[in-house]
Amino acid sequence: MTDTGFFQHETAIVESASVGAATRVWAFAHILPGAVIGAACNICDHTFVENDVRLGDRVTIKCGVQLWDGITLEDDVFVGPNATFSNDSFPRSGQHPERYARTLVKRGASIGANATILPGLTIGEKAMVGAGAVVTHDVPPMAIVAGNPARIVGYDGAGSLSGGAVSATPAAVGVSATRVAGVTLHRLPHVPDLRGNLSFGEIGNQIPFEVKRYFLVYGVVSKEIRGEHAHRSLDQFLVCVHGRCHVVADDGTLRQEFVLDSPTIGLHLPPMVWGIQYKYTEDAVLLVLASDRYDPASYIRDYSEFLELVKATR
Repeated sequence: MTDTGFFQHETAIVESASVGAATRVWAFAHILPGAVIGAACNICDHTFVENDVRLGDRVTIKCGVQLWDGITLEDDVFVGPNATFSNDSFPRSGQHPERYARTLVKRGASIGANATILPGLTIGEKAMVGAGAVVTHDVPPMAIVAGNPARIVGYDGAGSLSGGAVSATPAAVGVSATRVAGVTLHRLPHVPDLRGNLSFGEIGNQIPFEVKRYFLVYGVVSKEIRGEHAHRSLDQFLVCVHGRCHVVADDGTLRQEFVLDSPTIGLHLPPMVWGIQYKYTEDAVLLVLASDRYDPASYIRDYSEFLELVKATR
């Protein structure tokens, strides 16, 4: 144990004077002078931490990881063995950019073994990067990504990743509560006929608010995600009138994933619910009914801000 309150293995080289209390630095690790390491971190064997690196508290860096200039890991981040970060998008021997790309891994995120993170990306809060994934774009909060290139395969705590339905569909016409505060799943009336099928909804009955606007989302490439925001005072009612898409609803404490695969299924998202739509089929057409006209000021697009606002109202 050092005089400043952290543990340093006898073979480790710690040149930084900014290492937090209760941090452990294990065998053959090397931390350069400019690095800032938080409290209660675990820096495992054969790791390297360059100068312009910032680690929050309770960060775990497993064996064989190198953290280069420009990398910031917030509190409670986990980095698995041999995960690779890069900070130069076009490296040449002996040539260095004036400023390295900034990579930010936000609080609570996890990066699996042998994953590769390209320069200048942000990994969102509590996101999960699967083992061996090659991350080429920002990862949204709570998202689970896998593959090369990495794609979103689910959301932490939202439901099953098996590919089947992740939310029960109401068996009869009516409204079903969900585990997300204020979010309801609606089985809309269905009238079959030899001439074709009909489904409908009435304001004040199936649709629980006055509609002032609608919009359609279609032609979405399946790898893309939509939404990723909450509204301060807007109600929305979602119906996938053709094809299929998945919707994740998050109230700041609990989240749930829903499959919209029929024009007889509607999903009500009230204000202050974080909404995400993804896994669109090529033929998907999503109808969204809204309780007010478009207002950019009504959007909350930063998940951290959303969580703070939710906390303030409870």
